Amino acid sequence: MNPPVAMTPEDYCHNLAVRPGSDFRYGLLGLSLERRQAWTAVRAFQLEISQVIEECRDPGVARIKLEWWRGELGRLFAGEPQHPVSRALRPRLTAFNWPEEYFREILDGVAMDLDYDVYPTFTELTLYVHRLGSVPALLATEVLGYQDRRATPRFAHEAGALLLLFERLYEVRRHAQHGRFYLPEEEMRRFGVDPSDLLAAQTTERVRQLFAFQAERLRDYHRRALEWLPDVDRRAQSGLLVHLELAMALLAEIAEDGYRLLEQRIQLTPLRKLWLAWRLRRRHRRPAPA
Repeated sequence: MNPPVAMTPEDYCHNLAVRPGSDFRYGLLGLSLERRQAWTAVRAFQLEISQVIEECRDPGVARIKLEWWRGELGRLFAGEPQHPVSRALRPRLTAFNWPEEYFREILDGVAMDLDYDVYPTFTELTLYVHRLGSVPALLATEVLGYQDRRATPRFAHEAGALLLLFERLYEVRRHAQHGRFYLPEEEMRRFGVDPSDLLAAQTTERVRQLFAFQAERLRDYHRRALEWLPDVDRRAQSGLLVHLELAMALLAEIAEDGYRLLEQRIQLTPLRKLWLAWRLRRRHRRPAPA
């Protein structure tokens, strides 16, 4: 009988980040093995440390675990990583021009969930969105490759913010059940919504209007992202564009259903996701960087 094959760091990251039916899986289509593994390692890093918040009920224990990760980032960039995710990241740091500060920004963003259960205004929320939305997208952009050093990072910044804000809206009830609210207090008050209303299993007209307001903001982010992305980099950045395509398609379904996010979970079928991803990539046929 052959002994079991040991799991590689890349296997660990794949099992964590590339979940069946996930949007992330469809964004990887068409990429080389090295680019797939690199982007998967970045995604796995964010998921791994986010699990600390999800799984630790004691904030003190969560802070200790996040502090371990601060030390692990030091070990990673010193060439001595211990965790499987860090070991998967290590050989790709130089190849994809990943600065240490970006990973520390993501870690600081996760830590904000220990300090804030609700944000007073959208202005206060923007730092969180930058750290956990825009920064991972900027890392992904380095993996995917680009030529325009000014405009394409701006595209990634807007695209990453959109994707995080969409996820927080889509999962609004689940986050509320964990005591975290990502819809700013000022905006909830404007529409006459109490945080406790987001725990209900019914979307009232006031809640629906609040959700519709959030959706319009997402459409603005989408418009700005596409305006920033230059033609020369559209083919290379198709992985991120697939993510945007899937998010906006699902948002359209949610809007058509009346934003009933508290009552049911609307999803795109795997076949439709595959078709949308294929259609988008077919539109951008310029050769990607090697």
